[in-house]
Amino acid sequence: MPLRPSRRLFLGGCGALALAAAAPGPAARAADTPERQLRGLWIASVEHMDWPPAPGLPEDRLRSAYTGLLDAAAALGVNAVFVQVRPTADAFWPSPFEPWSHWLTGTPGLDPGWDVLRFLVDAAHARGIAFHAWFNPYRVALHADPDRLAPHHPARSHPEWTVAHGGRLYYDPGVPAARAFVEQAVLDAVARYQVDGVHLDDYFYPYPTGGEPFADDASFAAYGAGSTDRAAWRRRNVDLLIRELRDLVRAVRPEAAFGVSPFGVWRNAATDPAGSATSAFQSYDGLHADSLGWVRDGLLDYVAPQLYWHIGHPQADYRTLARWWAAQTAGRDTLLWIGQSAYRAGAPGQAEAWQDPAELSRHLALNAELPQIGGDILFSARNLRADPIGAVARLAADHWRRPALGPLLPRLAGGTPPSPPRLTASDAGLLLSSGPGTRPPFRYALYHHPQAHGRTAGTLAAVLPAADAGRPLPVAAAGRYTATAVDRCGRESGASAAVRY
Repeated sequence: MPLRPSRRLFLGGCGALALAAAAPGPAARAADTPERQLRGLWIASVEHMDWPPAPGLPEDRLRSAYTGLLDAAAALGVNAVFVQVRPTADAFWPSPFEPWSHWLTGTPGLDPGWDVLRFLVDAAHARGIAFHAWFNPYRVALHADPDRLAPHHPARSHPEWTVAHGGRLYYDPGVPAARAFVEQAVLDAVARYQVDGVHLDDYFYPYPTGGEPFADDASFAAYGAGSTDRAAWRRRNVDLLIRELRDLVRAVRPEAAFGVSPFGVWRNAATDPAGSATSAFQSYDGLHADSLGWVRDGLLDYVAPQLYWHIGHPQADYRTLARWWAAQTAGRDTLLWIGQSAYRAGAPGQAEAWQDPAELSRHLALNAELPQIGGDILFSARNLRADPIGAVARLAADHWRRPALGPLLPRLAGGTPPSPPRLTASDAGLLLSSGPGTRPPFRYALYHHPQAHGRTAGTLAAVLPAADAGRPLPVAAAGRYTATAVDRCGRESGASAAVRY
């Protein structure tokens, strides 16, 4: 039987790291080459998995629930959130293309009366957390009845764009007009909001459902150009979405990261020698998603495969898949982050390995042996708080205790960094501020130099949001301190003048 893990959303977010100036750590690094690591959290909106917690809540409840998630994520050490803002061909912003999401108000198309996405982005940025907008491209509804959609929903106006499958409604990826519409709907949010990334998950063509074929005979006849290989045609349709959307995003917001979190198995080696030593469901064949091809063709800034299996799983061993993905991204400009199944830890009915609080921590320990892996994203937000056996807390204590800057995309490394900040000492602690005549950065990085004099390598002591500027930062370790400014892309300035404390 093919293996497909259930898709449960886990809190995706990034948070500013608490000041830890005196914490001993690994070998000191130069101040201009700090450790960088993506520490992400998925925040899912569909079916109220993470946020909003229920339909139709008043604005103040929605705001406080979201900021509570962010604060919990920041305390854990998260530095990026991946928030689902278009779960079912709808919008968490006043879109001219699609109706307001019923996951917000309980009623399809009902305006909540405030700009939700602007708040979501601004609240994350105020905490020094990167905001990646998460879009599901083709899912229209978790039912198959167009009459239940908002009255002016595009799927009702263009039934020729849609296919009912498995009791749900989808846009047909094989219809060029539908694909172009999806791209423009996504691009509207990218152009209007200061998002740090555009994120797609594993849903392209739908997962197989009880042997039911995806009913795209009409689009294949109209747009298949005489092809006899429907699977190859479907993959080309998905490839076009990835390539076209990548190009549109870079044209409108070139500093935003564009990436995909695909199902964790591309193909099994028994099917394709290039595949992994697994025997699981194959996304290349089942979802028509050629994630390895996107990496090879340089279409993604990052890939975040969902490796939701434990170490030693008989069909899809985490160790095997982590090493396989590391090998595929080696020497390429596509960054590799791993999707981690925090929702499995301690959950009833899961394998014995998931009843061990150390399982997730072991995943990150294995990742540390693979330099291509630059971070992880936890699925999903509610597991950060529930954490029934303490597995998430264990992961953070073992691997996220020391601060880290977020990743820097290779294609942005040559950009202009921000200006160095000003660092001063007071009786109450260190004070950070932007340099004269310069705009505040996104974050500050504070470095500790243990010796009071001489040229010593600095250890990253804290990563702080710009909102901490002007607030005394108490420190516990003597020595010299320097600081750098970090922009939303992760570019870092030169160091400030050193101060002794």
